[in-house]
Amino acid sequence: MKTNKYVEDLQAKSAAALEQDLVAAKKELFNLRFQNATNQLDNTARIKEVRRNIARIQTVITQKQKEA
Repeated sequence: MKTNKYVEDLQAKSAAALEQDLVAAKKELFNLRFQNATNQLDNTARIKEVRRNIARIQTVITQKQKEA
């Protein structure tokens, strides 16, 4: 599955890279919400996808912190 591959890629990254991905995903979510509010967003499903990606990133970060 696509999500399993994404999670595997996240688990292979370092903590610093995960933090950068998290910041980038949150910026993307902000921009998507802004576009949605101004009726410029074509694919509203992208908001849900980005929110779930943020949760996946945070989960992997938490797992790495518990391992350390």
